[in-house]
Amino acid sequence: MDIFSYSFMQNAFIAGTLVALLSGVIGVFVVARGLSFITQTFSEIGFAGAAFSIFMGWGPMAGLFLFTTGSALAVSQLGLKTFQREVAIGVVFSFFMGLGLFFLSISARQANSAMSLLFGSILGISDGQVWILSGLSIGILMVLLAGYRWLLIDTFDPVGAEARGLPVRLISVVFLIVLSAAVAGTLQIVGSLLVFALMITPAATARYLTNKVSLMIACSAGLAVAGVWLALFLSYATNWPVTFLITSVETLFYFAARLWRK
Repeated sequence: MDIFSYSFMQNAFIAGTLVALLSGVIGVFVVARGLSFITQTFSEIGFAGAAFSIFMGWGPMAGLFLFTTGSALAVSQLGLKTFQREVAIGVVFSFFMGLGLFFLSISARQANSAMSLLFGSILGISDGQVWILSGLSIGILMVLLAGYRWLLIDTFDPVGAEARGLPVRLISVVFLIVLSAAVAGTLQIVGSLLVFALMITPAATARYLTNKVSLMIACSAGLAVAGVWLALFLSYATNWPVTFLITSVETLFYFAARLWRK
């Protein structure tokens, strides 16, 4: 039977494509700005927020956005350089993971929810979630497009950005908020433990393929989408977990690009 004859596969392809495009584009700036670890931290905080929502009987997205956006604002107040150097972030990372597991442990739906939040549930995406992810992805991409020039200069020429009088602090704060929202969307696809699979790996791969930023963004987005599509087809054929296949395909792309560069 045709893979697209199933509604859940249609939703998986639509949601996966949207999130992959978003992750591929924003991931280039995440890697260039050295925010990979903060991205992972946002995912763990988002996991705690989603678990809190499940405990309260809300939709997971409410807690995801509440916790990730709140953490983005907190990081912006603390300062990125301080945050990146601060050893205590490891403690914060562990605390929110434990907090998420605590909320799930006292919820009647903890078993399925834990697997979904930790490892993603792309095959369980509903029609409503597809619409939410569509709006989220389009909104974030429009924000990135509107501020592309400023973000580009601030990311790849921070000294020049200050010399030109660009509002570098505002750029940083807005980007952190946008990143936290993107992580909230990505978490539903690959889970909090594997956000790197779509947010970081394709962008890191693209850096081995080109030095031009526009091509790097295109390559990163293309690799992310290709990884999701290939993983969905392989999962349909083998019945293997989609998230495992996404991470495996993206990792293969990464090492292939490194070998090609050498």
